[in-house]
Amino acid sequence: MEPRLSIVTLGVKDMTVSREFYEKGLGWQVSPSSNENVTFLKTQGTIISLFGREELAKDANVTSQGSGFRDFTLAHNVRTKEEVAQVLEHAENAGGRIVKHAQDVFWGGHSGYFEDPDGFLWEVAWNPFFPLNDKGEIQLP
Repeated sequence: MEPRLSIVTLGVKDMTVSREFYEKGLGWQVSPSSNENVTFLKTQGTIISLFGREELAKDANVTSQGSGFRDFTLAHNVRTKEEVAQVLEHAENAGGRIVKHAQDVFWGGHSGYFEDPDGFLWEVAWNPFFPLNDKGEIQLP
């Protein structure tokens, strides 16, 4: 199996609210392949998909019940330490909620967290050990 993450699909409660948060609030580009049932957001490398929570659970043959910490976070890495607070503020202005303000962290970087309208946690991080290239991709050693 080739190591690849192609699409991350988030099960959302309200497609309109979630799409507006990412498209209008954060300024992410929506693919013309989107429709009333699914939104595809173009990012560098991986596609973020928004899909109705109930229908996504049904498709996976699992229950849609559950809340709180979902055992994973999404990450948005930035080029500078100062960008962490800027991105968190942008997310908050778009309707997200900051759950951890920008701060130096134990592993030597600087990060904070916001949650989107459905409670998905996004870490915004500057990691001096993982520089970004010109395309914004992490350069792992």
